[in-house]
Amino acid sequence: MTDHVYKKIELTGSSDVSIEDAVENAVVKASQTIRNMRWFEVVETRGYIDNDQVAYWQVTIKIGFTLEGEDGSQ
Repeated sequence: MTDHVYKKIELTGSSDVSIEDAVENAVVKASQTIRNMRWFEVVETRGYIDNDQVAYWQVTIKIGFTLEGEDGSQ
């Protein structure tokens, strides 16, 4: 088994549909620039209220990904 080194970043996704959709939005956006994503953890969940109803969700997550070596290997 190879030893891995991981880095974590923190992102906040939002959605007017659901908490899960907010997480998915953050992961999809991160995947556009980050390789080797391995896991996420939910750090904070909050919502915005408008006219006495939930208008949208915001979910802060940490995404962990493996660092690559100079030759591109993991």
